[in-house]
Amino acid sequence: MSNDEVILLDFWVSPFAVRAKIALAEKGVEFEARQEDLLGTKSDLLLTSNPIYKKVPVLLHNGKVVNESSIIVSYIDEVWPTPALLPPCAYGRATARFWADYVDKKVFDGGSKIWKSKGEEVAVAKAEFIEILKVLEGALGEKDFFGGDTYGFVDIITIPLTSWFYAYEQYGGFKVEVEAPKIAAWIKRSLEKESVASVYPDPVKVYEFVGMLRKFHGIE
Repeated sequence: MSNDEVILLDFWVSPFAVRAKIALAEKGVEFEARQEDLLGTKSDLLLTSNPIYKKVPVLLHNGKVVNESSIIVSYIDEVWPTPALLPPCAYGRATARFWADYVDKKVFDGGSKIWKSKGEEVAVAKAEFIEILKVLEGALGEKDFFGGDTYGFVDIITIPLTSWFYAYEQYGGFKVEVEAPKIAAWIKRSLEKESVASVYPDPVKVYEFVGMLRKFHGIE
């Protein structure tokens, strides 16, 4: 492992890049995080490594390029198999991938609708987002983590997105702790893990970043 060159093209506020950082930390893999300026001039390395989407994260492992955060986390789990992030049985892995796919399709875009909306649209976006959280509460059930007693694939895919929840709360006028208490408790448990807490973006700074995005897009 010490002979591996692992570089992650990163952007501090990207929850998708945070996924890769948590997965690498869970595996005990040393890596170099290189910051990209996604709002300014992107590096040649980013543009050549991810010419299709031109976005982070990009994992460079001994010169090999891996793109897209969920695929990166799966790659990390296969290359460094201990501790395993996915369940040992095929059905368990399929179930975890289903919920990771749900999170990918729903959570970030659902929350973004809140801060991108104005007037009556905000209430609609908020209601839709809260429903997404309630679906995830059903998936979590009474377990400590989506992976059960251990921190797993779905937890790693989901937790970075919650660093944006404070911004959604501010622009949507609600509290996750009130609307989805099981998810709020799961977030607190997750943040007790060093692998998460050490790379989790400051929600207040994320909120300030979202405010800048709103001005940039002419929303306010």
